[in-house]
Amino acid sequence: MTQTTDRTARAEARVAAAAPDSAGGFTHKQIMTILAGLLLGMFLAALDQTVVSTAIRTVADDLQGYDLQAWATTAFLITSTISTPLYGKLSDMYGRRGFYLFAIAVFVVGSMLCGLADSMYQLAAFRAIQGIGAGGLMSLALAIIADIVPPRERSKYQGYFMAVFGTSSVLGPVIGGFLSGQDSILGITGWRWIFYVNVPLGILAFAVVFKVLHLPHTKREHRIDFPGALALITFLVPLLIVAEQGRTWGWSSTGALACYAIAAVGFVAFVLAERAYKDEALLPLRMFKNRTFAVSSLSSIVLGAGMFGGILLLPQYLQIVHGSSPTEAGLQMIPLVLGIMTGSIIAGQTVARTGKYKVFPLVGTVFIVAALVALSFIVGADTSVWALVPFMLLMGLGLGFNFQPVILAVQNAVSPREIGVATSSVTFFRQMGGTLGTAVFLSVLFSALPGRIADAYASAQGDPAFQQAAAANPDQLQQLSGAGSDLGDTSFVQTIDQALAAPFKAGFADTLDLVFLIAACVVAIGFFVLIFLPQLALRTQSGIQAAQAGSSGEAGADGPVLAAEHAAGAAAPTSVEPPVDGADRTDEQPTRDDSSGRHGATAVVPPSTGSGRHEAGAHQPTGLDSVPADHLPETVRHRD
Repeated sequence: MTQTTDRTARAEARVAAAAPDSAGGFTHKQIMTILAGLLLGMFLAALDQTVVSTAIRTVADDLQGYDLQAWATTAFLITSTISTPLYGKLSDMYGRRGFYLFAIAVFVVGSMLCGLADSMYQLAAFRAIQGIGAGGLMSLALAIIADIVPPRERSKYQGYFMAVFGTSSVLGPVIGGFLSGQDSILGITGWRWIFYVNVPLGILAFAVVFKVLHLPHTKREHRIDFPGALALITFLVPLLIVAEQGRTWGWSSTGALACYAIAAVGFVAFVLAERAYKDEALLPLRMFKNRTFAVSSLSSIVLGAGMFGGILLLPQYLQIVHGSSPTEAGLQMIPLVLGIMTGSIIAGQTVARTGKYKVFPLVGTVFIVAALVALSFIVGADTSVWALVPFMLLMGLGLGFNFQPVILAVQNAVSPREIGVATSSVTFFRQMGGTLGTAVFLSVLFSALPGRIADAYASAQGDPAFQQAAAANPDQLQQLSGAGSDLGDTSFVQTIDQALAAPFKAGFADTLDLVFLIAACVVAIGFFVLIFLPQLALRTQSGIQAAQAGSSGEAGADGPVLAAEHAAGAAAPTSVEPPVDGADRTDEQPTRDDSSGRHGATAVVPPSTGSGRHEAGAHQPTGLDSVPADHLPETVRHRD
């Protein structure tokens, strides 16, 4: 009995030590402890994608399912994309901790099952389970940081996530190439370890998060938007399938047209469901009246398409033209990762110091466009890898400047109770953009490649070195004759006479030039979208502090402001900007910074009931006056 009491007391002490103070604030040590668990979870999801993409051909060959390998990727993509907004909305309703632990557990179980797969069909099914967990690992981690860190300081901590993302993009090919290249490790086929390695990492992440993550949460009465979830699945599944399979089927084939039709029906049903459920919808349509949310969502689609489309092709160029192994190509991409880390650090520190975030996505987009345009001109069959380094670094800086400031802007512009759905929605749109961009750019690549290769071989006919090699290797010349139309396996390029391979590499490089240029044009559209991103004053409260302030009557339920900030505002003149159409924060209006860089008080106005607009000069309520009757707290607070 005494031992049980002691264990209970110790458990309660751990929870108390990890919990915020009475105002909802966390110490730096607490934040870093929680961050360790979140980074482990995100590392699992980010690393898995790059590891599997490197090893999938070896896996498919071993399971006698080479022609089915795309389905293993598609299954993961479908479930992870669909589950992302579900995690965001449900965690806003029920709290983050349980869903994050659930995501880790499902991911670990899916990884274990993938390692046991005996066929490509089994692997695809188990990858789908993995994807259900992966959908929550990334979006919930960003939402949890928003809960515990104020926007003004948040970008410093979110930079760690970009570092994890960049590190995984380098380690993934190295680990995937090493493990898949081993016949067996401890009596188990080498490629199975690319899944088994997730198990101890996942268990460690689960233990850390279970121990240190204890966030306050306010229960609310609600309905669950099951029709919206079903309609979203009907909309996305056929769209993702055709994005992955369209190049094989043909974009205008019967199967593709059927997918388009089903997706259109699903989209209409989703919009109708969201309109019916209003604020309790999976993705409340009124959020698109928030200009920050609308601009960030649209820019995420465009930039996701351009960035991921461009990044995907650099490793292919290194492997096909330069003959690098997947492991070597991963190491050669280190300048891109260094750029991402550097950009994240610079953006995070500067935003924390100045409170200005809009400039970074704009400058980052310019960097990405410049890098892609430069690559389209310099990439060739004989281009040195070292010549690519400055442009990979520049692209990395652009990515580092883009990702976190856009997330930060959205989290700052919505009410605290919608941080989860807002964060997951932007992540969702970026994933969709990346999927569509990858499909489009690969389609362009494989459509233009046969003609470019044929032209390169036609030009090489008069080259004495090519003629000599062709005479000495007639069997290789015969193999090359069908290379332009059959691009299922390009490994032969590294094994044949390099004089014969040179025109193939030249044709491939010329095609990449075209794709990089198209990607630059797509990303450039994102610049013009981001021009309309508003620069709002960053809140000095975390999501939890804001929610506690709202429920205690210090501010409106949707517009939490500390009483101290009001006092500060009373002592200094404050200029409140009038709202515009599609106002950016329906709960509070931004204030102008004074010359010292300090924020004035934020005026609290009643949440709108329909259009999301407020009249300038309206009565400014204080305390409980700012809480509409339907927002008055009726529930008891509890911890996750």
